[in-house]
Amino acid sequence: MSRTTDILLTALAPAVWGSTYLVTTEALPAGYPVTLAALRALPAGLLLLLLTRRLPPRAWLGRTFLLGSFNFALFWALLFVAAYRLPGGVAATLGSLQAMLVILMARGWLGTPIRAGAVAAAATGVLGVALLLIGPNATLDSVGIAAGLGGAASMAAGTVLSRKWQPPVSALSFTAWQLTAGGLILLPLALIMEPALPPLTATNLAGLIWLGLIGAAATYALWFRGIARIEPGAVSMLGMMSPMTAVLLGWLVLGQSLTLVQCFGAAIILGSVWAGQRANRPSVGVATTSPVKSCA
Repeated sequence: MSRTTDILLTALAPAVWGSTYLVTTEALPAGYPVTLAALRALPAGLLLLLLTRRLPPRAWLGRTFLLGSFNFALFWALLFVAAYRLPGGVAATLGSLQAMLVILMARGWLGTPIRAGAVAAAATGVLGVALLLIGPNATLDSVGIAAGLGGAASMAAGTVLSRKWQPPVSALSFTAWQLTAGGLILLPLALIMEPALPPLTATNLAGLIWLGLIGAAATYALWFRGIARIEPGAVSMLGMMSPMTAVLLGWLVLGQSLTLVQCFGAAIILGSVWAGQRANRPSVGVATTSPVKSCA
């Protein structure tokens, strides 16, 4: 399969993640972020385990729970804190910094060279997200900013380590391991931190099914597949498609308006994502990081 096809398939994941805000606000009960995150991760992970029938070997348990924490438990928890304490545009802009963090972490953990073009594309993408989402009256909160930066760092670490630690199993099995681990970490936190959920309506259940089966199981399988095949810096740039989808759905479904500045920001994002794919492409004759061939 060509690199272009791999990029397009991987880009489907953040494009679908852009629906999370709409589904959460319109279809799920408010005030239960950790509980809903656990219900998004754990059932989806267990279902994938039943389908793949492949449990992580003992040697991979530590890595699996660390990855499950970075990619799901810690990332989603910090994401919700940032969303509650900051305007959505500020939180999303801080999250877009993960592309820059991936470049730095990949240098340290994978030995990937830092390319000026990749750094420029990541910085330009952050500017585009800011123009797309941040309004003139945005307010800042120190705890929210720390959570937003922590969430970006968590996702960046999960992306790079998922590339560094490639088990000899399918992307679906790798997704099942991490979703289950992340859900198991979130479940006790939800029981301790939040009250019991009210009775769920048909709309609530439909929202959870969408976020769990499509927004977690299917999309993260595509995401981890892409991480195994494409350079981490290129993969992380695709994450900027998520706020694009969120704004587009707000316009189409909720009737929200789009300003000229927002359209300009969207154009910058698309250009930076395209530039990021080219800038992060390995030079001819340079080998990419090889996947791990055994669980030892």
